[in-house]
Amino acid sequence: MTDSTAAAPPPKHDRFISYVHDLCQDNRTRAELRRGLGLPVERCNYMHRYLVPWLHQHDDVSYPDTRRAYYSVASLIAARPRAARHTEPADTSATSWNMRPNLGAALGEAVRRDVMKAGTAESALHLMSRQSSDAVHRTLPSLTRQLLSGGIAVDWSVLLKDLSWWTQDRDVTATRWLDQYFRRSTAAGIPDTTPTLPEENER
Repeated sequence: MTDSTAAAPPPKHDRFISYVHDLCQDNRTRAELRRGLGLPVERCNYMHRYLVPWLHQHDDVSYPDTRRAYYSVASLIAARPRAARHTEPADTSATSWNMRPNLGAALGEAVRRDVMKAGTAESALHLMSRQSSDAVHRTLPSLTRQLLSGGIAVDWSVLLKDLSWWTQDRDVTATRWLDQYFRRSTAAGIPDTTPTLPEENER
């Protein structure tokens, strides 16, 4: 019997991330990709020459959210802080796709390492869980920069897949982000902030 949880990650996402990392070795190319930060595809004219040939050769980009996700993640990688630019994509060949860390896990790790306050990270997740795809894309540049500046890794392939299906699967994706966030952040021993109900004689 095949264990579905051990299935290989969707290779197209990892291939694209490696492709963008290679592109970013050139300073001019990196600068042109970075110009698309937070922008819709229609305003990313400098990115088309690099992404259109690859996308039409390797993936189906007929759905608008999918194409926006590829452009957004490429610009986020290009905009990495200098200290994070030399980090190559992690070898995930032996890791189940379902076990790879999503954005929620990255935020949880940021809380665990005191890179971000728990209230700030949780508020960001709850806000994004209610936002449209366009709003989430505008939020990500500052959020990922804060993570990367604090030495927190972002699995770009997982983020790419999540963003590609945000409009259809927003609630499911947001739930997975929150699930991994609380699993990772509470491992740091964060105190329970659940409000306690008053005693009966105090009501």
